Amino acid sequence: MNTPRLETQRLLLRKFTESDLGELYRIYSDVEANRFLPWFPAKSMEDARMFFESRYAAEYAKPQAYAYAICLKENDLPIGYLHVGMDESHDFGYGLRKEFWGRGIATEAGRAVIEQLKRDGLPYITATHDRNNPRSGGVMRNLGMKYQYSYEELWQPKNFPVIFRMYQLNLDGDGERVYRKYWDEYSVHFIEPDL
Repeated sequence: MNTPRLETQRLLLRKFTESDLGELYRIYSDVEANRFLPWFPAKSMEDARMFFESRYAAEYAKPQAYAYAICLKENDLPIGYLHVGMDESHDFGYGLRKEFWGRGIATEAGRAVIEQLKRDGLPYITATHDRNNPRSGGVMRNLGMKYQYSYEELWQPKNFPVIFRMYQLNLDGDGERVYRKYWDEYSVHFIEPDL
């Protein structure tokens, strides 16, 4: 099923639509909320449309996709996003407008999506965060993800080195599986104490 609609106590998780472009712009233009993400913040509605077309419409065209608008039930307007990649990494990514930080919203949304992934038989998810953004790692730990290793990557298009911490959650009970692609791909890699 392609991006099944989900509900939690406070949230609606649904597909983005073209009518959400204004809210997408608010999410992707927030400089602080996008500081630790690989893209530059949106500067125009045209940028927001490009985010919609490349990150959402393209995903919804695939047979299986998990690319959610995180909306408050009270008004069904997107305040953030949650995405799970369908490549081998099953990368679990999320973002919220700054004024909604610290309320447990990303964790609440993440738990609902993880339950859907389990029902759909996805074996595992991974997630990475910039070591300078420990709050994101807190969300990963709150979702039951376990730190595996760190690695340094020259981040594009911003073109500077970043140390990422890689977390993983095995949804199929295989406690030994570790996704090693980033470890193998980047020569600078190491295991550090989990925060």
